[in-house]
This record gives sequence, structure tokens and C-alpha cells, in this order.
Amino acid sequence: MTSTDENDFGATTVVTGTAVVDGLAYGPVIRPGDRPDFDVAGAADVPEDQRDAEKERVDAASATVAGRLSDRASKSTGASAEVLAATSSLAKDRGWTRAAKKLIDGGTPAPAAVAGAIDQFADQFRQAGGLFAERVTDLYDVRDRVMSELLGLPEPGIPNPDVPSIVCADDLAPADTAGLDPAVVIALATRLGGPTSHTAIIARQLGIPCVVAVADLDRIATGVPAFVDGTRGVVGAEPDPEKIAGAVDDARRQAQAAADWRGPGRTADGHPVLILANVADGASARTAAEPGILEGVGLFRTELAFLDRPDEPSVEEQTTLYREVIDAFSGQKVVIRTLDAGSDKPLKFVTHPDEANPAMGVRGNRIALDHPEIREHQLDALQAAAQGAEAVPWVMAPMIATVDEAAEFAAMVRARGLVPGVMVEVPSAAVNASAILDQVDFVSIGTNDLTQYTMAADRMSPELAALTDPWQPAVLALIERVGAAGADQNKQVGVCGEAAADPNLACVLVGLGVTSLSAAPKAAPAVGLKLSTVTLDQCTQAAAAALAATSPAAARDAARAVLGG
Repeated sequence: MTSTDENDFGATTVVTGTAVVDGLAYGPVIRPGDRPDFDVAGAADVPEDQRDAEKERVDAASATVAGRLSDRASKSTGASAEVLAATSSLAKDRGWTRAAKKLIDGGTPAPAAVAGAIDQFADQFRQAGGLFAERVTDLYDVRDRVMSELLGLPEPGIPNPDVPSIVCADDLAPADTAGLDPAVVIALATRLGGPTSHTAIIARQLGIPCVVAVADLDRIATGVPAFVDGTRGVVGAEPDPEKIAGAVDDARRQAQAAADWRGPGRTADGHPVLILANVADGASARTAAEPGILEGVGLFRTELAFLDRPDEPSVEEQTTLYREVIDAFSGQKVVIRTLDAGSDKPLKFVTHPDEANPAMGVRGNRIALDHPEIREHQLDALQAAAQGAEAVPWVMAPMIATVDEAAEFAAMVRARGLVPGVMVEVPSAAVNASAILDQVDFVSIGTNDLTQYTMAADRMSPELAALTDPWQPAVLALIERVGAAGADQNKQVGVCGEAAADPNLACVLVGLGVTSLSAAPKAAPAVGLKLSTVTLDQCTQAAAAALAATSPAAARDAARAVLGG
């Protein structure tokens, strides 16, 4: 639509999407560089005596691309390191490289063989749906990088702008978003993706405004001055310079106020709320702990130690990694999630079953069904890492669906002297929250998966982005049920999904009974600042207003009317 509404700063063109990271940014629009162009249909057949050499070229190119991504992963931390490591593994995957070599055996040149093989796998991933479908963007990114290497072209991706700029794209691959510099890429807007896409997650980690699922984003031309309003989900072109300058100044002051927040987490009337960090390794934990603001770790993702390796890490290796995170927040709360692999994060040393719907298949705690030793070894390592620590670690299992599963896991954790808990990301766990809390000492709500499963909507589908919005009243109703169960039993209820990074939604969560909020470290200060400006009664009123709404947008507006801002 075209708008001259004062709230849109006099922009000539305004398009809307799903808001995922608060804030306002203004600058010229840039788009990712051209992907390699190769005439697959017109390529000449490779002579038989040259086909082995052509297959070697595929191996060399895939190894080069994987090496670059792995090197970048080693220099990154947190979610960036995790997504780069996963993409590196995909770049040298034997499945698509075997398919490419089979095409070469039939005379197809290497670039066309790579394109054809990855197209085959992309189709399979789409048909699998769920989390596998999320990897299609990753696959095409790998395709373009390997083809560019074969064709002697520059590596594709986001250009390095000379001035602070806004990136607009159909979608962004994890390898692109994970390497962004927030000093020069000041906002993101994508035509595809959802609230829990890689783009949204990395934008939160970087602390830059982000809007996804913008269906008409192509109407915003490359090179024009534009704004991204991550609070309202709006992207506009050519706004009035004076109007936008004043609004950006206000946004900067708000961002500075958040940066100056020092905690501890509590409402204006003194109700305590733990503000915690999501981390992936020792390096990201030390970075999160350095400012001395956050009160511990609400989610330590342990997958990084297991991905992209041919064998299970030893108990000793795991012990060292876990102890680094425990020591980074010595004496404070550290919540460690056991291995959440399977589906889109397969383990090379485990034979995963072929599943029609892997997002609802053997993932998370369910891996222990066929491989109990992996969970046993991890818990042994956590027990060893806890020896001599100033505070006992809290340990939780992902993908718990029944009371019996929670009881089994809790017994194993208690036997090792640790504090047991489970993730609430399956709707059945939320419905049975009271019975599950009878078995464990705490729960943590993973809003990303809880939203996806509650709404029966693929969280990566741009068409379904409104359904996978964590402001969905049905999702909030399940969270209310979990919060009430926690209050009844005087046990902690945390949120470690992306919802905890939204300042207004964080207030609503507190009003629903949530006692701790864990987010990307960059997002946490804004959450803490917002909580400090409202009372617990306001949080409760905002929660009631959001629950009574009939859509995510209405829930946002209703909560904002109570909370202000």
C-alpha cells in the first residue's frame, strides 16, 4: 500500500510484514549480490575420460566452501557459530555430492551437476516439511557457494556497504546473517521467513531491527533511503527526512537507555524476574557474562559439541565444555539443555530413521529411545563438570511430551546430584504442566516450538508467519496454564524461546506467571529496562488483555495500551 500517514514518516511507499526485533533504523537499501548464473540446459557433455577429474572438482569445491564456513564458525560464538557449523556440514554432505557425481557419470558438467543434485535434495526437504523444509535456504546457499567456486566467481552473499545500510532480501541464508556487522548492516527485512527463522534469531543476537514475511518487499527499490520499524512490522521508502530523523533519534535514545540498564531484573514495584542469557559454548557465555548485567544462563544449547563430527564427543571433552559455561557464571543459575539433535540437526554418528514428518519424529530426548548411551554420557559429563562448582547446575530435557518421560529424566538427573527440569514445547506438556511439575524442580518454555506445534504451522513458512507469531492468544493460554502450575507448586517457570526477547511480550509473560526470561544477550537489556518501568499489576492486566484478543496484532495492541510505548 502507499501511505502518507504521519506514523509512517511521510514515506512514498509502505509495506508491512511480521515484526520480530524492536527498533527503528534508516538508511539506503542494499540487496545480496547476484547468485552464479550458469546455463545448465546448454552445457556441453563432459567427455568420459574427463569425468573423474570433474568429480574431483566437486570434492575440492565443496571442501573449500566447507572450510571457509568452518573457519568463520570457529571465530564466531553463540547462534552464529552454531548455524555456520551446521552449514559447513551441509556443504560437504555425502548425499548431495554423491548425487552430483552420479550426474557427472552421465556427462553433466560439475556446475550443472551440483545444481541438479541440490535441486533434488531441496525437493525432498520440502516434501519432508517441518524443520527439514527450513534447510532449503541453506541448501541453495551451499549450491551457490560451491557453483561460484567451480566457476571462479566471487563468493556470493551480502555486500559490505560503505555506509550504514538496510538489507532487503527474499531470504537470507544462515551463513550470510551469521557474519553481519551491526555497525554497517543496521536492519533486516525479508520477503520470506518467520518469527523464528535464522534471520530473526541472528537479528536479535545483533540487536538490529528486523521485519520478516514482507510480501510486497520488492516494492522497496534498491538504493533508495528507507526505514525498518521492527516494533510495528513496517518498511517504508523515501520518508520525510525531518520526520524520520526525529524518530531515529528517539529510537537511539531508547536503545542507549537499554544499553545503560544494569539490573537486576525486577518490575517497578520490586517483583523479581531473572534476566538470563541464551548461550552455545564457553566463549558466548563469557561474552554474555562480561558486562556483569545478566543473572545467569537460562539456556545452554549443548548441540555445538555434537554437530559436524564423525563420532560422539567423549565424556572428558563434554565435561570441559560444560565447565567453561558453569565457570563463566560462577555461583549463578546455569540451565543446561541436554542434546536437542535430530530432524534439521542430524548427528553423523547416529543413523537417523527416514521420517515422513521429522519435526515430530525422533529428536531431542527421543534420541535416547535407540541410543540411551548418548544421554547417559552427557549426564555423566554434566555431573563431572559440576564437581566443585559454586552452584549446582540445572539440567533440562527437550521434547518431553508425557509425565512418565519427565519422571524418568528427573530420576537420572537427581541421581547425579543435579537439579532436574524439562522443556515445555510440546502442547501436551503444557496441558499436563501440573503433573509434570510434580516430577521436576522447574520447567522452561520453548516458545518457538510450542507455537509451531500449537498452531500446526511450519514456523519457516512466510504464508503462515501470522500463525507462528508467539503473540497468538492460544499460545499465551498454554503459557498461562504452565505459569499457574508453577505458582501453585512454588517452582520456577522460565521462557527461553524468542518470545523472551520482545520487551512487551516479556511483560505479558511475567503477568502469566513466568519467573525468568532468557534471551540473546543483546536483547536482554531492553527486556530488563521495560520491566523496570511497569508494575506487576500492569503485567497482569496486559496478560489478560492479550489473552482476550483474537489475533496476534490485536494482542500486541491490547498489551501496548496497558504497558505504554
